[in-house]
This record gives sequence, structure tokens and C-alpha cells, in this order.
Amino acid sequence: MKIRTRFAPSPTGRMHVGNLRTALYAYLIAKHAGGEFILRIEDTDQERYVEGAVDIIYRTLAATGLLHDEGPDKDGGVGPYVQSERQEKGIYLEYAKKLIEKGEAYYCFCDAERLASLKQTVAGKEISLYDKHCLSLSKEEVEANLAAGKPYVIRQNNPRTGTTTFEDEIYGSITVDNAELDDMILIKSDGYPTYNFANVVDDHLMGITHVVRGNEYLSSSPKYNRLYEAFGWEVPVYVHCPLITNEEHEKLSKRSGHSSYEDLIEQGFLTEAVVNFVALLGWSPEDNEEIMTLEELVKKFDYHHINKAPAVFDYTKLRWMNGEYIKKLPYEEFKKTAGPILAETVKRDCDQEKILHMVQSRIEIFPDIPGLVDFFEAVPSYDIALYAHKKMKTTPESSYSLLQEVLPVLEVQTDYSNDALYAALTAFAQEKGYKNGYVLWPIRTALSGKPSTPGGATELMEILGKEESLSRIREAIAKLGAELP
Repeated sequence: MKIRTRFAPSPTGRMHVGNLRTALYAYLIAKHAGGEFILRIEDTDQERYVEGAVDIIYRTLAATGLLHDEGPDKDGGVGPYVQSERQEKGIYLEYAKKLIEKGEAYYCFCDAERLASLKQTVAGKEISLYDKHCLSLSKEEVEANLAAGKPYVIRQNNPRTGTTTFEDEIYGSITVDNAELDDMILIKSDGYPTYNFANVVDDHLMGITHVVRGNEYLSSSPKYNRLYEAFGWEVPVYVHCPLITNEEHEKLSKRSGHSSYEDLIEQGFLTEAVVNFVALLGWSPEDNEEIMTLEELVKKFDYHHINKAPAVFDYTKLRWMNGEYIKKLPYEEFKKTAGPILAETVKRDCDQEKILHMVQSRIEIFPDIPGLVDFFEAVPSYDIALYAHKKMKTTPESSYSLLQEVLPVLEVQTDYSNDALYAALTAFAQEKGYKNGYVLWPIRTALSGKPSTPGGATELMEILGKEESLSRIREAIAKLGAELP
């Protein structure tokens, strides 16, 4: 049997990280087994439809490499692949009527007032279980109501006794009491199918073998199963993915600022890193490898290793992972994005190529660049406590003396290349009996006014040049002299 999975998003806006994970897992399950990955657009909820959202879906799938084998733009013979187009063909009403003929569904003509009277509060929560009132209508009564144009919905006829059991690949066997199953609506009063009903019909007609979705749909699964059984169709393999939470273990929401794929790209993350990270939100390979390309994920992905526990969106880990991907970028590709950011931050005449080469291995996301290199433009305001470093055994007082002592050495130095400067300063340190760090830390601090820089003292001097380097060291001496007690 060829595995066929689908990604069936609703065009309601940006692609949430949870939806991207669903698409990714569905893609990986299919491709790992040499199967097919189908795209279906579920746009029957017209109230939530957002203009341009379908384009977002296409762009995101293309950018992430999750290329579908069939979809609205690639007919595989089971289309249309857009639910509103399937609705126009009358597919859902046709199948709902088949259930009515089998006694597995029925017309319901109850008005809003009567339905409101059925609501009850259980454990502080308002619920509504339909009482099957319209199931008792005679065939003649139903036909009369239909002929009169009376508004109706079509409901699933679920049993009130016994239990329903379904199997999930992640959560195992789950049994629910049928008394808890409402006679859910299949066709709404506007003629459109409900999400649950359309899903079952479309998945069957499209030959979907494995259904991948979030575990928020676990509670709906018994109703899905009963529909499959009512039609006499084979039930697909269910793969319910764990909830994604933020670091406070709350459901990842739009308020987090990084809940969608677009959010992350706008924040400077690379698509490849996002895909890699999202794959690990609830799954890990047997070899515990963390950095994997999409091709490697296809080879390694085994959905049986998806976890039940909620997956935590660790933003710090995503930043680290993105940094690893940035390090691996070909320099020219890195430069395309980083170059304009650097040029906008550092406008002075200096070797920006050298700065970019230093920066590539030291940033995690591209927006880190300005804060890392802005000192090349001008030294920021800083506290002289920055000169204190336990490991280097420096203090503001010792740095004040050291900078005055080393300034003449740098003034007579003609070769301001990194190697020549390093040789001169280490020779000075050896002559004076100082550790290298004791000399280099105060110089680096004077040049940058930063606790960390993309390069060492001599690398910074090479880029800044002799005149600017000496000017900054003299300013640092003046600053220390004015601020020391």
C-alpha cells in the first residue's frame, strides 16, 4: 500500500508553527516511505477566510521545501483540491444524503431558541447535547419541511449506549462512552459541510492513508471513526502530534511574537534552521542528532518516535541552531543578507569584508549584527568597570597604566596588519613580564567599549587603522583618568 498523507490548512492568515509542523510531519511520513504528499485547501469556513492566505500557504511550502505531489495546482485525479470547489460540485451533500439513507444521519429543523434550551452547565462548563428530537420525524414530515424551504442541518446519528474505541499511533487505544458523543452537524444550515465531515469525506476520496494533526483533535476522533464505519470505509492511521507550548508551558500563541513561520523569518531566522527546529518539536531521531537537512530528516523520520508530552518552543535553542546554520552558509550567500545590514550600521571607511568574515561565526540571527559591530562606527558610552576582568587580572586602574605604557609602542608601529600588531604586542608583554591578556584586554575595551566583540584587539586595530585606533586609545586614557578616584 502506498502511503498518502495530506496537509489541509485553512487560509486564515500566517502559518502557525503548529501547522508547519503538521505539514512537515505529513511530508516526512510520506517521503520516508516513498509515498505521496497532498495539499488540500480547506476554505469552507468563510467567516475565518483571510484574503491572501492561500498565497502564504503556497509560499511557505515552497520556501521550506515541502513540495506537494498533488494539489490545486497539480491534479492527481482526485480533485478538486479546494473544499469550496468540492462544495460547488455537491460532493458533501451527496455523501450526507447517503448516510441519511442508511439511517446514520438525519435532517434537523430545530431553531436557535430550541437548541439554546438544550444547553446545560456541567462542572462549570456550558455544554449542549442534542436530544435527537428530529430523528423521530416521519419521512412525510421531513419532506414537507424540505418542500416548505424550512432551514435545516444534517446531523450524524450517533448511538447513546456502548463505547467507541479508536487507535492512535502516538496515544494508543482510546475508548470513549457513546453517551458523550453529540450528534454533530455534518451539513450546516448554509449548505456548507462542517470541518469534521468534510475531512472524512475528502480523506477517503483522496485515498489518504495516514492522517497527521494536532492532539486537540483527539476528542473528535471517535466521531470520525463512526463516520468511516457508517460509510463502510477503511479507517486511516491516525498520528496526533503533541501540543506546542512556550517556555512557561502555555499554549504557543500569537502574543509570543514567534508563533508563525513568517514571524521567525522576519526575525532573521533561516528557513532551513526553522524546518530543522520544528521537526524536533515532539520528535527526535534514534541517533539524537540535532542538526539535519530536510533530506536527512526524510531518511531518519519515524513517526513512532513522536512524543506524547507537550513540546516546548525553546527560543534559545532555535537561536543556537540558527547560528550553526549561519556558520555553514557559503560566504557570498551570507554576505547578501549581512552586507546591507553592516553597511547601514557602519558607514565609516573600513574593510567591511573583514568584519563580515569575523561576524559570520559569531551571530545567531542577522539582527544581532548591529549590536555586535556598531562600535566600528563610534565607541558607545560605557562604564570603566568594563576594564575589570578576573581571568586577565585587569582592573580600571591597571588598564589606565597599561594603556599609557603601550601607547608609545603603537604610535611607532607602522605595520597595522593583524599579525604584525600581535607580534609587537606579545613582544611588549614578554619584555614587561605581562600575560598577553593583561595587555590585549584593555586595548580591546578601549577600541570597542564592549564586553564582547567579533574579533580580538589586533584584529580590531587592523580594521580601524592606525589613526582611529590611536585616537580611541587616547580617548580611553582620558576617560579613565577623569573617572578613576
